[in-house]
Amino acid sequence: MTGTALVTGGSGYIAGFLIRQLLDNGWSVHTTVRSLKREAEVRGWLSVDNDRLKFFAADLEHDAGWAESIAGCTHVAHVASPFPLGVPKHADEIVVPAREGALRALRFARAAGIRRFVLTSSMAAVAYGHGKSRELYSEADWTNLDNPEVMPYPRSKTVAERAARDWVKAEGDDMEFASVNPAAVFGPLLSDDLSTSIELVKQLLEGKVPMCPDIGFGIIDVRDVADLHYRALTAPDIKDERFVCSGPFLKMIDVANVLKANLRDKAKKVPARRMPDWLLKLFALVRPELKQLVAELGNVRGGDSSHAMTTLGWTMRPPDEAILATAHSLIERGIVKV
Repeated sequence: MTGTALVTGGSGYIAGFLIRQLLDNGWSVHTTVRSLKREAEVRGWLSVDNDRLKFFAADLEHDAGWAESIAGCTHVAHVASPFPLGVPKHADEIVVPAREGALRALRFARAAGIRRFVLTSSMAAVAYGHGKSRELYSEADWTNLDNPEVMPYPRSKTVAERAARDWVKAEGDDMEFASVNPAAVFGPLLSDDLSTSIELVKQLLEGKVPMCPDIGFGIIDVRDVADLHYRALTAPDIKDERFVCSGPFLKMIDVANVLKANLRDKAKKVPARRMPDWLLKLFALVRPELKQLVAELGNVRGGDSSHAMTTLGWTMRPPDEAILATAHSLIERGIVKV
């Protein structure tokens, strides 16, 4: 099966690997970037068959460019969504573009007669706002937006996915819809433009984290995230589906230990101790961006990915491989000096 797919957010981490996989399997790809000034740069680091890859200028908050980008496509992977490193002053700074971008992509997809639409959501839309009452989450679970401790990013992903699902149910006609909900995405880098999740490994290697707070995340390799998107786009009989995309849940100290055990001298700045909870809370008094970490202390948010494995035959790499691929890329590219 081949066709032409629109992959939004072509300069992003997941999108880059998905574009590569689609092209490798004979597809043609349209992709969006906010400015065509980045086209040459992105083509350069994708290193793919440019004859089957077309770029279009479009963004999440405006209609311009969307009709052109989707014309001639049969499938859409809507990957683009804001993921800032810091915490915005107001949640709507990322909630609104995430929601409106998803709905805009869906409206133009319906107008273009798109058959299959895959939304990149997140475990952030699945596992937050439940405190320590749970440790494992599946596709049946949703982040609890009534909990005021839910930070802007998980709020944005939850609102966007719910809005998309409500729209498809009410107005999607026969469109086949699925979401992929990745945990923290690690793996090799295509460029020096780092995603937010990669920053954690960078800061550990650079010694910018003196001790490891008691927080963690499910870990998944970007190549496996792209592969799950590809399978969700191409598998038969996929409609109204949701796929948790998460490997084992590791604490930050576990990630640090993987780096130290495998990189040895190259990981000499990586912390070896846990940070007492009281110390993180003290830091948060003078650095407000750390408040989101305080809310995470002691939480375990594991993801059950068995549905994707059973339904799509999907598999994933061990978390150590994803962590070390990130570290090696950062070092080889000179982003981290060791």
